[in-house]
Amino acid sequence: MTAVAQERTRQRLLDEACRLFAMHSFAGTSLQMIADTLGVTKAAIYHHFKTRDEILTAVIQPAIEELRTAIAVAEVQRTPAARADAMLSGMVDLTVKHRALIGMIGMDAGVTSALQSHPDIVELIQRPAELMRLDGSPGAEINATIALAGIATAASSPVLQHHDQAELREHMLAAGRRVLGLRTRRS
Repeated sequence: MTAVAQERTRQRLLDEACRLFAMHSFAGTSLQMIADTLGVTKAAIYHHFKTRDEILTAVIQPAIEELRTAIAVAEVQRTPAARADAMLSGMVDLTVKHRALIGMIGMDAGVTSALQSHPDIVELIQRPAELMRLDGSPGAEINATIALAGIATAASSPVLQHHDQAELREHMLAAGRRVLGLRTRRS
């Protein structure tokens, strides 16, 4: 099998695993289920990944890299408001792009539990809330948490799936800016 064919097979496996995790939960999806759905043997799954945790890590890796980039952009901003706005924008972009994945990460206790074994990911996931705080007050911390939870919930909501990405992005940014107390920008 060529490297290109192996990468295609690996990506097909990840796509199917993500779909099954979303449908049956992370804990409710076995390697055998993934193999059966793909029409391959469990040994074929083991060729690429040894555990479901490895599959989960690979499924979320693209979003994790985008989160790292969004954090880096926010961290270099000069003022707390600019950092908060840059982080808000980065989070909105990420959640709109990865709607199904964000829903799975946010709503699946098995995913949350599995990610606890990755302290680097846990720390990374906590960083946006820190960057979205305008000051050290409890209100700023609560507002940042509300904004992040609202973004994740809205992006992954089946009720809002009929909205295109641009429309969803525009409204989520405006709502996030209101929650955080940032100036509203005109598009």
